[in-house]
Amino acid sequence: MSVATKGYANTDVLVDADWVEQHRNDPNVKLVEVDVDTNAYNEGHIPGAIAWNWTSQLNDPVRRDIPSKEGIEQLLRQSGIRNSDTIILYGDNNNWFAAFAFWILKMYGHQDIRLMDGGRKKWVADNRTLTTDEEKPEASDYTAQEPDKTYRATVQDVLKNLESSQSNLVDVRSPAEFTGEVIAPPGMTETAQRGGHVPGAKNIPWAQAVNEDGTFKDANALRELYGAKGVDNSKPVIAYCRIGERSSHTWFVLHYLLGFPDCKNYDGSWTEYGSMVGVPIEKP
Repeated sequence: MSVATKGYANTDVLVDADWVEQHRNDPNVKLVEVDVDTNAYNEGHIPGAIAWNWTSQLNDPVRRDIPSKEGIEQLLRQSGIRNSDTIILYGDNNNWFAAFAFWILKMYGHQDIRLMDGGRKKWVADNRTLTTDEEKPEASDYTAQEPDKTYRATVQDVLKNLESSQSNLVDVRSPAEFTGEVIAPPGMTETAQRGGHVPGAKNIPWAQAVNEDGTFKDANALRELYGAKGVDNSKPVIAYCRIGERSSHTWFVLHYLLGFPDCKNYDGSWTEYGSMVGVPIEKP
């Protein structure tokens, strides 16, 4: 099923592998791979794609935060990306960190950003061309905007919601994380002091939004998935996970594919909330 036939509210934020195959050599199209496994790119990537390391390039090197405006400008300049370019993001784990990069770039005002539906998994499964050639883009003069904070929820927003319930809280972690059985997925080092979830949150794991091949489910299936837990566009939504990457994937689904007008990503997520002194936590 093509992107155009899935019934999404916005079709200009998602492209399929066929589109990338046809347009990857266009001078105004820039491919960026962002993986959980930061070694995956070197094992083979789409010809022409560059790689961003989520640990060092999509996080502030000192404080717990996204990159500064200056940091984003430096990253895109060295990546050879211009303000007018179309950025196509893709990665492993069905676009976990590709969605995180999408969220950051939207905050800093880049106009034309798209995810490749199915990510690295779909490209490899289709036996499409991979290369190990190193890309050496020519530096640009990219200029970022000041961050648009309407895309981002803070812990203060979450705590205010506990009093008023004005927003739907969507916990996109695994059921074991939601119940507090585990604090982080296996192999993940960023953890919190306590397990559990934010009181009132609905557990809708991020992976339920994708098909077996890594592509997003169609709009009807997505509306049914979230609607079954009472999550619709009747009130704002705050999505969270552990460090903000899985919740950015759900944020993308709700805000762009389903068109929810007020949807934010709480990137502090459980590593922040679960370590705070005195905040309420729910466990079964």
